[in-house]
Amino acid sequence: MTTAKRAPGADRLAVHDLELEVVRRGAGRPLLLLHGLQTVSRRAPFLDLLGQHAEVIAPSHPGFGQSARPDDFTTIYDLVHLYLAVLEQLGPRPVTLVGLSFGGWLAAEIAATCRHRLDRLVLVDPIGIKISDRETRDILDVFNTSPAEVQRRSWHDAGKWAPDFDAMSDDEVITYHRNREALCLYAWHPCLYNPQLRRWLSRISAPTLVLWGASDRVVTPAYGHAYADAIPGARLEVIEDAGHHPEIEQSERFVERVVAFLRE
Repeated sequence: MTTAKRAPGADRLAVHDLELEVVRRGAGRPLLLLHGLQTVSRRAPFLDLLGQHAEVIAPSHPGFGQSARPDDFTTIYDLVHLYLAVLEQLGPRPVTLVGLSFGGWLAAEIAATCRHRLDRLVLVDPIGIKISDRETRDILDVFNTSPAEVQRRSWHDAGKWAPDFDAMSDDEVITYHRNREALCLYAWHPCLYNPQLRRWLSRISAPTLVLWGASDRVVTPAYGHAYADAIPGARLEVIEDAGHHPEIEQSERFVERVVAFLRE
């Protein structure tokens, strides 16, 4: 099992033989939040805003953040079954599932598999499906593109929001690169998608909101339209002045859209 340094005061979530780092906010209806390419910062303003309307439970996937990863835990299949176990553990109440980017891919897989446990599904700039032909890339290859270009295409205002490694602590830099290593393990090939998933999105029965940053150039809004069109009854909403991470660049507008959807 890979080791992870435990952050002081970090909350933990035990699932089967795994112990996950978890960030919690608020009270009320359970909302399971699956993070994207990086773990959710405890200081992210959208967490506190969302926690005013739901009990937010945001674990770090095995291998990300401070969550250890067993040596034989290497696939999207492992992650999906882990979160199916987490849903069972959260009790009989239906759960709202929110997935960001890579977490959106996981959330879509889970929603297509376990329809009865979800009351709402929110996908935020998700990756995970193939919409074009074999020669056309739908998703930016974040593993083989220069870091500067990845940042330029990830943010509406990269100068304001892109990570500043010079300002990070040593632990934060280690976590950033640990997250990238884990992402590479799970999603290297095929690069950031499951060739079968698009077919099975039609199984999703939970009311679904697809949110997209208008300036996202990791996966464009056109990809978002294709994603939403594949899910019965799903609605796509675009958030202006945001790239691949609208929950960070436009946290208030992001939470307003999610809360309005939860109240419908």
